Amino acid sequence: MKKTAVPVAMFLLGLSLSGCSLVASQPLSPQASPGTASRPVLSTGEAGHFTQERYFAHKGKLSAPEQDLWQPQPIGIAAVKADYTVGTGGAYATVQQAVNAAITSGKRSRQYIRIEPGTYTGAVYVPIDAGPLTLYGSGRPEDVNIELTLDARTPPSAYIAAVNPAGQFKAGDPAWNMYKVCAGQTADKPMDTPCAAVMWAQADGFQLKNLTVTNTLLESVIDAKREGHQAVALRSDGDRAQFENVRLIGRQDTFLVNVGEAPTPTNKVGTYPLDKIARAYIRDSYIEGDVDFVFGRANAVFDNCEFRAVSTRRSVPAIVFAPDSVPASSLGFLVMNSRITGDKGHQELKFSKLGRSWDQGAGATGYLPGSSPNGQLVIRDSYIDASFDLAAPWDKAATTGRPHRGNIAPERKFDDPAFNRLWEFNNYGPGAGPAR
Repeated sequence: MKKTAVPVAMFLLGLSLSGCSLVASQPLSPQASPGTASRPVLSTGEAGHFTQERYFAHKGKLSAPEQDLWQPQPIGIAAVKADYTVGTGGAYATVQQAVNAAITSGKRSRQYIRIEPGTYTGAVYVPIDAGPLTLYGSGRPEDVNIELTLDARTPPSAYIAAVNPAGQFKAGDPAWNMYKVCAGQTADKPMDTPCAAVMWAQADGFQLKNLTVTNTLLESVIDAKREGHQAVALRSDGDRAQFENVRLIGRQDTFLVNVGEAPTPTNKVGTYPLDKIARAYIRDSYIEGDVDFVFGRANAVFDNCEFRAVSTRRSVPAIVFAPDSVPASSLGFLVMNSRITGDKGHQELKFSKLGRSWDQGAGATGYLPGSSPNGQLVIRDSYIDASFDLAAPWDKAATTGRPHRGNIAPERKFDDPAFNRLWEFNNYGPGAGPAR
């Protein structure tokens, strides 16, 4: 049965770029189960399967998960005395210097790095054995900006010139191996997308609060051939990662929320393990981009966040999410109580996409049911503006071009590999329906 939506403007408070608006009272949703094959909708009973508690219930390996009921609490800094301070009045000029100092201190308890207002140009790498670190800005998120220009399509020589122009990373430094795995790639080939990250955190328990991370490639590259210029702002690989009141700014592939692996004797610190669980909680944050700008395979929960599609670089449809959850995992991304919006250009075109599966590694074989990644995502209780395609909000898969196919069978299975795992529940706003 079709429900009548209450005007959204009556219920939404103003949005600032420092985070997301709060919803005073959610309008009725026009969405009804089972939806359509191009836009499947969960029932109330089915939606009970997709909660924050379930996404965060286990750690360890997918093949042998260990119960670990993680209940992330707000990142408290009010009573914290920072262990290290970056910027005016602090002992460190760069964020990486403070990260290195925290790691080499030998402490295993949580350490806090305070970053004073300013713009900090340079990469920040946090290795897997760093211990729990909290990096936080002392002002508003827009007052503290960590930035660098990186493009995944450039060769390693361009990466070295951008990341290490003055020898900031050198042998013996805590993050040296992370730098070398990217700098040491084949000289005549473009960089990998994961190496185009301004900030890369592998450590468990990593936290960010009150700051901005920007990959400043932005509109500096506009390719007439529409080729990808992946430019990551933040890459997170660790378990129990938290990001609160942060701004992540980029265009293609802004936020890689992923699953990393410990260094091996062959130094494969850039690989994607298939049997590991990594959890991330992103709260009260703003993420901006135009293509696949939230992607990866972590168990990631986004709570009260703004996802903003921008048309300044390209007028073709924006694509927000691109999960590449492995078949062994029934969980990927959960978006709740959030806003998914586009700028004026996308609102006028009305054909952007909420997301698509990323069939990573299946370019040569095509999608192999039960073997290839099959991205999992639920968007629930969230506002969707007029920028998005009402009839078909999910795009064909990245890498393989596999057409989207939603399951609307009466007794549907959430993880049937013959179907996509991209779902909605109880969303509202002009982009949630009914059909225009």
